[in-house]
Amino acid sequence: MNKLLKGIIAGLVATVVLSILMVMKGNMGLMPDINIIAMLASKMGGNSTMAWIAHFMIGIIGYGLVYVYIFSRLPFNNIIRGILLGLAGWLAMMVAVMPMMGVGLFGLNLASGVMVPVATLMLHLIFGVVLSYVNSKL
Repeated sequence: MNKLLKGIIAGLVATVVLSILMVMKGNMGLMPDINIIAMLASKMGGNSTMAWIAHFMIGIIGYGLVYVYIFSRLPFNNIIRGILLGLAGWLAMMVAVMPMMGVGLFGLNLASGVMVPVATLMLHLIFGVVLSYVNSKL
């Protein structure tokens, strides 16, 4: 199978897993202020459908291709590659996306405080490992 297609499929699977975890978190009422879809929608005219599309595009195209072209070439096993991908994505979110969303570095201006970087780190690590694992099995 073409390596680009593998990356895109792995990105899709990882994004579906991440999305399920995000929806479960929301349904349990945990840290309701950490809602990346609502944050994205607020920058897209309040349209949550567009925010979900953007979320999937970032996961499938962005992360899938970054993994194929950069992280899959690192001299580590798939788990470590996935962890590194997750760490890189998390750090970019904490220092670029969160401030752009108006919630400060690491999202620390949100009511959940220090739990914002902790919870998002766990989600990014799961995402990265799933993406790397799926990519290795295709």
